[in-house]
Amino acid sequence: MNAETSLSELISGMTPQLNPGEYVFISTRDISSIPRDETICEFREKEAHTVVISRKKAEEMGHSYEYVASWITLMIHSSLEAVGFTAVFSAELAKHGISCNVIAGYYHDHIFVNKKEAEKAMRVLTNLSKNYH
Repeated sequence: MNAETSLSELISGMTPQLNPGEYVFISTRDISSIPRDETICEFREKEAHTVVISRKKAEEMGHSYEYVASWITLMIHSSLEAVGFTAVFSAELAKHGISCNVIAGYYHDHIFVNKKEAEKAMRVLTNLSKNYH
């Protein structure tokens, strides 16, 4: 399967899917304390490792967090070389007062939004997909 690069195809075919659960971003200097099969993703920064993990697992392990998110996956196989995709959907979310944290996987783009705004974000993304020219 070839990854999509056409902006119009990416937007019209993105098909947002709301994943079940609540997710948090935690910071840790000791990444070995986090079971790898529990992480959604991680990023090594100079100060510490940032890990996205389920809220339940973070609490079980005693990690603090400041932000509870919902996880939306855009189901189109987007190319890592696609130009403008993130800009279009993040700008649309911003117009509706919704912040987003975007993580690009090999196959899909993943958006973390405030848990309280998940349903609104799904409506915004679905409308964008249906009405993009």
